[in-house]
Amino acid sequence: MLKQREQSAFSYLYDHYSGALYSIILNIVPDRDLASDVLQEVFIKIWKQIESYDNIKGRLFTWMLNVARNASIDAVRSKGYQKSQQNRELTESVYFAGGSTETNTDKIGLKKVVNSLKEEYKVLIILSYFEGFTQEEISKMLGIPLGTVKTRMRSAISQLKQLIR
Repeated sequence: MLKQREQSAFSYLYDHYSGALYSIILNIVPDRDLASDVLQEVFIKIWKQIESYDNIKGRLFTWMLNVARNASIDAVRSKGYQKSQQNRELTESVYFAGGSTETNTDKIGLKKVVNSLKEEYKVLIILSYFEGFTQEEISKMLGIPLGTVKTRMRSAISQLKQLIR
């Protein structure tokens, strides 16, 4: 259905995978507006390049995740984004008056540790702990059995504990 470019198949993909892909994009692109734009671009690329997906090489979600990650990296590396960040940093440093009271996971290095996990673990940790999805929601979103989500979450948490020690 996807390779025949049926609208219902792409609507299904968007409805079930846009949240997961958006959270992946947000890990690379910190600007929410730009991340939303990148998500739309990702689904356009998926629509146009669906013929290049080969189910023998891997799962559809993994292929879509790679499309999202590559588009995010391209967006962050673009000259327009780099210039906007420089201007933003200057503006923020002028108006910054004091520290933040909330804990920032970037400052304590947690995001870096999570990013070092295997991709299948990283996605689960991000969706669960950073985005607030339940294991059941993640199961439906990613199209994998709930038991698999639970097993991978345990493995991911175990791996995180080892990395933090």
